[in-house]
Amino acid sequence: MNYRNYTTTIQKVSEIGLGTWQLGDDFCWKSVSEKEATTIVEKAIDLGINFFDTAPNYGLGTSEERLGRILKNHERDSFVINTKFGHNHLGKTDYSSKTIRNSLESSLKRLQMECVDSLIIHNPPLHFLDGNKNDHYEILERLIEEGKIKAYGASLDTFEEMKLLMETTNATVIEAFFNILHQDAKLAFQLAEKKEVAIIAKIPLDSGWLTGKYDAKSVFTDIRNRWSKHDIETRARLVNRVKEILQQEDNLAQKAISFCLAYKTVSTVIPGALSISQLESNVKSTLYPIYETELIKLEEFYNNEVANLQLPW
Repeated sequence: MNYRNYTTTIQKVSEIGLGTWQLGDDFCWKSVSEKEATTIVEKAIDLGINFFDTAPNYGLGTSEERLGRILKNHERDSFVINTKFGHNHLGKTDYSSKTIRNSLESSLKRLQMECVDSLIIHNPPLHFLDGNKNDHYEILERLIEEGKIKAYGASLDTFEEMKLLMETTNATVIEAFFNILHQDAKLAFQLAEKKEVAIIAKIPLDSGWLTGKYDAKSVFTDIRNRWSKHDIETRARLVNRVKEILQQEDNLAQKAISFCLAYKTVSTVIPGALSISQLESNVKSTLYPIYETELIKLEEFYNNEVANLQLPW
């Protein structure tokens, strides 16, 4: 496992992290039992993963609870925890600044910890990102002073959002929607590097599409049923183009994760894993690097064939 810089106040993190939405008892996505969750997290640690991303609404609080019970058996300074606020454990959203402290305290209780490494706003509307017009960031600074968090930031989807946050706040962490089919975030990477902002690449496999296992006839019954027939057909066509560019069938998922890691600004990539085999597959991504010629072709593909489509999440 390779490790990369996170923030100046937090230790280096594994370039492959673990997204833990699936560890909770979740009605929107597939989830695992507590025994399976324990097996996955312990195996992740064995494989060198030290970065875990969670949130209060993952499994309505059960992701944090399970993660806390598992990690309690390990030294606190051996792992890095990123959690969020804005989507609460009741499945509701509330981005008001007065909810920050209570949300964090609840997360700390579920995680059985006195401090989380980073706390980020969970995909807020754009206007909440302006540090000149919101008191959220003063509260987050106080939480750092109190030793309850070490860094803060936001989980975001677009360059516009990332730029506003970095230009008006002292945020040092951004969880960015970034993969082969969604490259808008990379427009902010130069600014992030200048300001020493850590980038967590979320949804690296585009909700499963970049594993190559879906096609134009695929049917989704979970939260992914939000896609229309046209959306599915479009994504299937684009994935076929990616396969052509990379000349890959069997290792598409690993190449997709490696695409994110090809950018030095990215600190860690956080694919989820419902099984040990998926976890091991994610970690093996470093064996299938994206070469410079492939990176150029994938960037051209996005600019010429994808960007104007405005693919829905």
